[in-house]
Amino acid sequence: MRRLEDLQRLTEEMRDCLGIDHLVYHWMGAQGAQYGCGTYSPLWLARYAAQGYLRVDPVIQSCFQRVHPVDWKALDWSSKAARAFLKDALAHGVGNQGFTVPIRGPNGQFAIFTVSHSCDDALWADFLAQWRAELILAAHGINAKALELMPEPATQTPVALSPRELDAMRLLATGLSRAQIAAELNISEHTVRVYIEGARFKLGALNTTHAVARALSCGLIAI
Repeated sequence: MRRLEDLQRLTEEMRDCLGIDHLVYHWMGAQGAQYGCGTYSPLWLARYAAQGYLRVDPVIQSCFQRVHPVDWKALDWSSKAARAFLKDALAHGVGNQGFTVPIRGPNGQFAIFTVSHSCDDALWADFLAQWRAELILAAHGINAKALELMPEPATQTPVALSPRELDAMRLLATGLSRAQIAAELNISEHTVRVYIEGARFKLGALNTTHAVARALSCGLIAI
């Protein structure tokens, strides 16, 4: 495998071998560079970007905050935005079942590897019981190959956060609210917002969740 284009063929072959609807790999560099391959329809990819679904997709938001694989059924789809997103995804053939592996790499790199399918819960549970370990290995293998084949691997100037910004990011990563962080650090909630926004700006993040993910991926905080 010598070209990024070869990864596209690989995702298609893996999908067919597994007998599922879709298999997707998406890489995001810390400075905004992106690369993706997989079997979602071009119509859905365009729709996803046009609607700004990155900000409301429960799968992505969950993966930004954890290192363990995500079974879509375990996520919270109760919000109006999440329900609307799911309805649209189903209409575009994404599938009602999914399993996503978040991957963090060098220089703030973040990637996800996803398989999805349309089937009932029992069939999906059997599929994951059979293939979960292999899917995780495949996710990291494809990610390693993608990084190897990148023509100009993304680099990132080390980000320097203040001690209080690091405290705020670390506590956010553990799931505390801003009010709880304020109580924990014995400062005002307004001051917490200042620290969080300062960290978000320095990290070049789209939102607070993205800032936490970048702080984790850069090794600035640990949970």
